[in-house]
Amino acid sequence: MKQRGMKRQINGIVVSNKMDKTIVVLVERLIKHQEYHKYIKRQAKYVAHDEKNACGVGDKVLITESRPLSRTKRWRLSQIIEKAI
Repeated sequence: MKQRGMKRQINGIVVSNKMDKTIVVLVERLIKHQEYHKYIKRQAKYVAHDEKNACGVGDKVLITESRPLSRTKRWRLSQIIEKAI
């Protein structure tokens, strides 16, 4: 049996849970500017599958890369790290 590589996992904050079994996760990362050597925030939104509709807006979550589940969903919810108050 052939081994496959590790799937990517990223942390983020849920910004939308209005869809059924779907959440939108905002992920921020820091990159270093090539010329000025200053760190800049970059952000991206990922659409992830939430099977139990367990997430709320503001929750910190861990999402894992998966096969395409729909036109935009390529991630699955792995765990809720911290619930929003």
